[in-house]
Amino acid sequence: MKQKLHPLPYILLLLLIVQTTGYAQYAEPLNIPPALSAGFGELRNNHFHSGIDFKTQQVVNKPIFAVADGYISRISVSPGGYGLALYIDHPELGHTSVYGHLNSFAKHIAQYVEEKQYQQESYRVNLFPEPHELPIAKGQQIALSGNTGSSGGPHLHFEIRNTNTQAPIDPLQYVAQKVVDTRSPDLRGIAFYPINTEGVVNGTTTPTRLTIYKSKAGTPLPLQKEITAWGKIGVGVKAYDRMDEQNNIYGVKHIRLFVDNTLTFSSTIDEFRFDETRMLNSFVDFEDWRNNKSFFMKSFIEPGNTLRIYNNSLDGYITIDQERDYAMRYELEDHHGNITTYRFTVKGTPQDMPLAPICQHPMAWNTFNRYAHYDFMLTIPQGNLYSSFCFQHTSTPQQGNSYYSNIHTVHNTPVPLHQNGNIWIKICSDTLPQRNKYGVVRINKGNQRDSWMGGTYKNGGVELTINELGNRYAISMDTIPPKIEPLDPQTWKQNGRIRIKLTDNLSGIASFRGTIDGEFVLFKHDSKSTIYTYTFNRQRLGELPIKQFRFVATDGVGNEAVYEIEL
Repeated sequence: MKQKLHPLPYILLLLLIVQTTGYAQYAEPLNIPPALSAGFGELRNNHFHSGIDFKTQQVVNKPIFAVADGYISRISVSPGGYGLALYIDHPELGHTSVYGHLNSFAKHIAQYVEEKQYQQESYRVNLFPEPHELPIAKGQQIALSGNTGSSGGPHLHFEIRNTNTQAPIDPLQYVAQKVVDTRSPDLRGIAFYPINTEGVVNGTTTPTRLTIYKSKAGTPLPLQKEITAWGKIGVGVKAYDRMDEQNNIYGVKHIRLFVDNTLTFSSTIDEFRFDETRMLNSFVDFEDWRNNKSFFMKSFIEPGNTLRIYNNSLDGYITIDQERDYAMRYELEDHHGNITTYRFTVKGTPQDMPLAPICQHPMAWNTFNRYAHYDFMLTIPQGNLYSSFCFQHTSTPQQGNSYYSNIHTVHNTPVPLHQNGNIWIKICSDTLPQRNKYGVVRINKGNQRDSWMGGTYKNGGVELTINELGNRYAISMDTIPPKIEPLDPQTWKQNGRIRIKLTDNLSGIASFRGTIDGEFVLFKHDSKSTIYTYTFNRQRLGELPIKQFRFVATDGVGNEAVYEIEL
């Protein structure tokens, strides 16, 4: 009899060959043993993490190398975001590699950037060199690692993107081959969500979120509470991944939910597009994130969520309509194939559906929405809601004279918008001669100071673009200019460096400019600091004695501060 061949070993061999080929195409961006502080697709505030973060042994200035042949297609210098960043196109591979939070560029790249900064008279630049201007070879040193921009510590943020679409791809397919990971994902919680007025869990229509406790051996224990349900529900999971010899927590790549051994939901985070990244707010339990800084990942797909991480034939919604036990199972899998399995039960139990209050102001997920009040207006363009809901708004007179309007609560719970909506708030006492000084502030909880949101004066009020509901707003004003503090000016000429401390009380620094004898000089700045620094450049200043230094700063509403001194 002819022996039957099983295809599985050949499929695994093919996958191994493909992965090995991917590793062979790329060099490592660092010449130290690879260790990650963050993985691809991890959950962040309003976005998925678009790359992986390499540890740099808690220091800056580690050499950074190009991972493949190509040319620098973009250079970004910014006080926030990626700080100093390089983008290298690799035409033969169809990919672009990205290197963020750098401390400095290689000499010839730094010279190119500085020339452009002086041409544009701006520290912040976004440059797009021609392919022939800055060619790069595989393994060539291109920069030193750093901690610039919106970085919480020294590391290299590294991405691989599809050059044509600029969609980020999981870089672990191509680099960090020597990362060791034999640890399975770490389960932290399970949540149950009654869907609108169609389902009920344990007698309520509000979410039930449970912590998963562990045995002494680290094994997840059964649910500490019996779950009964009836009607339409969804389930969510809180989980992280771990890696060998690292204390960090990472994201979970694959999530699968089974009900009675039937796959009901499946997601895989290995690629996404930047115009989709805010849909993270539908992938997670947004209300719990905003209120408790906790990430439950929902295993059901809201109608306005079009993320491509899902198996779209499965929407994840579960109908409980029989008096029996529903056997459920989560499978959580990381990039290296380590799997955690967790079984739990939902008891199908008929129970009364609490009566929903009559909705005065419904908001539908698939249409344009508008709400109008005598002193407030909200508009939400179509395509910005993930699910329908019942909108609530209150307008409360302020106590005292802190604001120029009533205080407006724009919905009673956090609701994300995919892009944005617009609000308009009426000014109660329109007394400022310069109306551009008005702006909307978000009133934060507790003793936190208000956050300036800005806006534009319009028809006796201020109009503002927002990207979520669930906050309190009022109109304030900003008439105070930025504060410029020279730091040890008597040492500037001796040390060859000017240092300025620049702060603002409310609307934030919008622009700054330094000149010596009327000529622009390049001040450097990082968003984590209030210090702005210029290092004397004699090639640009010339050999003539320098005399007059001038520094001008404006805030978000145009208040201007000027500092001048004879050097």
